Amino acid sequence: MSSLLIKNLAAAVTCDDSDRVLERVDLYCEGGVIRTLGPALSNAADEVIDGSHLWCYPGLVNTHHHLYQVFSRNLPQVQGLELFDWLTALYEIWKGLDPEVIRLSTLTGCGELLKHGCTTVFDHHYVFPAGAGDLTGVQFAAAEELGVRFHASRGSMDLSKKDGGLPPDSVVQTVDEILRDSERCIEAYHDPSFGSMRQVALAPCSPFSVSPELLRQSAVLARERGVRLHTHLAETRDEERFTLETFHMRPLEYMASLGWTGPDVWYAHGIHFNDEELRELARTGTGVAHCPISNMKLASGVARVLEMLKLGVPVGLAVDGSASNDGSSLMEELRVAYLLHRLCSSAAAPTGYQILKLATRGSARLLGRTDIGSLEVGKCADFFLVDSRRLELVGGEYDPSSVLATVGLRGPVDMTVVNGRIVVRDGRLVTVDETAVSEQARSACRAYLSRA
Repeated sequence: MSSLLIKNLAAAVTCDDSDRVLERVDLYCEGGVIRTLGPALSNAADEVIDGSHLWCYPGLVNTHHHLYQVFSRNLPQVQGLELFDWLTALYEIWKGLDPEVIRLSTLTGCGELLKHGCTTVFDHHYVFPAGAGDLTGVQFAAAEELGVRFHASRGSMDLSKKDGGLPPDSVVQTVDEILRDSERCIEAYHDPSFGSMRQVALAPCSPFSVSPELLRQSAVLARERGVRLHTHLAETRDEERFTLETFHMRPLEYMASLGWTGPDVWYAHGIHFNDEELRELARTGTGVAHCPISNMKLASGVARVLEMLKLGVPVGLAVDGSASNDGSSLMEELRVAYLLHRLCSSAAAPTGYQILKLATRGSARLLGRTDIGSLEVGKCADFFLVDSRRLELVGGEYDPSSVLATVGLRGPVDMTVVNGRIVVRDGRLVTVDETAVSEQARSACRAYLSRA
C-alpha cells in the first residue's frame, strides 16, 4: 500500500464536528486512508512533503453537474435565454452526443474540478441518444483515468416534444428501457463499500421532461437496490406553473406524492420552495444542491440557503452544468455563494467557513458518504493543499478556514490528493497528459458543434 506524509502543515482545516483548525501538524495516509494526524509523527512514507507553508483542506465534493455540457458553453445564441428556451435550443446540439464527446468532456470537466480542489464529482447525465452505447461506462472509465472519486447518475427522460416535453424524440426512452438500463448500471458499476471510487444514483431529469410513472418506478427501484435519488426541482417559476397546471400541485407536493422525499433524495437548485416546503424538507431529511452561479446565469433566483440551514435541511454545493455555469470550479462557487448570500442576508449570511463546510461535509451528506468530507483519522485521504505564500493571499492568511470564500483562490490549487494518490501537483494534472487532453477535446468539440 502506498503512503504519503505531509510534514508540519501550517494549517489543517479539518471541517470535523469540532471545527478544529490544527497548526504545525503532520498528516500521514496509507492505503487511501488518513491513518494519523498530529504533531511530529515518526512514520516513514513513500513520499514526504514539506507542509510548513501549506494549508490543507478536505477535498471539495460536487453534488450536481452535467459534464457533457463542457462542449456547449459560451455559445452566443443562448447567452440571454432563461431555462426553458435555453434547454429547447441546446437539445438540438445535445442530441448529437457520442462516446468520444462524453469521454473527453468528462476528462475536461473533472480535470478542471480536480485542479481546483474537488475530489468527488457527481454527474447528472440524462441525455442518452439512440444507439450511443454505454455512456455511463465511458464516464467511469474517464474518471478512473483521472483518479477522481466519481458518482454517476443513470439519468433519464421519457417525455419528448410530441408528449409536451422539451427534448427531441431521439434522446428519450420508454420507462421499461430506462428501468432495465438503470438495473444494469447499478449491477455493473455501483460500489457501496467504504472508500468507494464509483457509485450510481437514479436521476430522472425533471418534472417537465419525465412522466409520473418513471418517477414512481425509479424511486421503487432505487430503494430496492439501495441507491440514491436525484432530480432538478423548484428551479424556476415556469416549472412551478407546469406542475400546478398539469398535476394541480406545487413541485414538492407532486414529487412527494411519487415517493421522492427522504434522506436518500436530493434536489438540484431548490430556489422556489415556500416556508412550509422548507419545513417539509427538514422533516424528511431531503437535501438540496445549491448552484449559485448557474442560478445567477439563468436568472432563476436565489435559493433560501440561510433558512434551509437554520431549519436543518441538508445542503451541499455544486457547479451545475458547464453550459449554465461556463466553468467547472467548485472553488469559484465557494466565493460566489459567500458573496451572494452576504448581499441577500447581510450579517445573518453564512460565514466563509460555513460555505466551505457546505462544499465538504454538507455535500458528502447529500451523496450519502460518511467516509469523505473532513480531515479525520479513518476517513478517506481526499484533500488539497494551498501554498499560503501566494501573492494573491498576502494579508489574507489570518483565517485559513474562511479565506477560500472571503478572499477566494485565483488559479489552481498546489496539490490535490484523492484516495491517498496525488492527482494534481503544482497546479497540473499528473494522471493524464493535460495538453494532449485539451487538444483532443478541442478537436472533438469542433466536430460535435459542426453537426448541430
